[in-house]
Amino acid sequence: MSLTCVGALAGSYGVRGEVRLKSFCAVAEDVANYGPLVTEDGRIFEVELGAPLKGGFAARLAGISTKEEADALRGVRLHVPRDRLPEPEDDEFYHVDLIGLDAVDPGGVVIGRVTAVLEQGPGDLLELSLPGRGEPVLVPFTRLIVPNVDLRRRRLVIDPPEGLLDD
Repeated sequence: MSLTCVGALAGSYGVRGEVRLKSFCAVAEDVANYGPLVTEDGRIFEVELGAPLKGGFAARLAGISTKEEADALRGVRLHVPRDRLPEPEDDEFYHVDLIGLDAVDPGGVVIGRVTAVLEQGPGDLLELSLPGRGEPVLVPFTRLIVPNVDLRRRRLVIDPPEGLLDD
């Protein structure tokens, strides 16, 4: 089962166990609509959103009732199974759907594999693992450099500027 990160906890809010919840959803409030949220270590939390805060929400997590418990969750990322999320619009992708795709050149030759998607201010970067290279290569995820993503065939086309993939 693949999980998609939909939010993160930024510590406590108040003294009664509420947390500060940052949503990564396109519609921020949707973070609480996908059912129980799962942490990377397997804990499961039902979420009830409270007041909107700068950058997120105050929220209640089932089973968390003290400030100390809420503070201990600072930095914890919250996930849902990919199949609970709505299908993205055309030319939009969940990061989890891109990881593991083969990266092919415009002629269809496999040149590497997507190992991560990094959010970097103005645009995302694809981290590619290339055969024979110890270090991954970062490729801007733009329509110019990545003109085609084919989730059905589990591949994307990379047309990098000269020198981008060289050692």
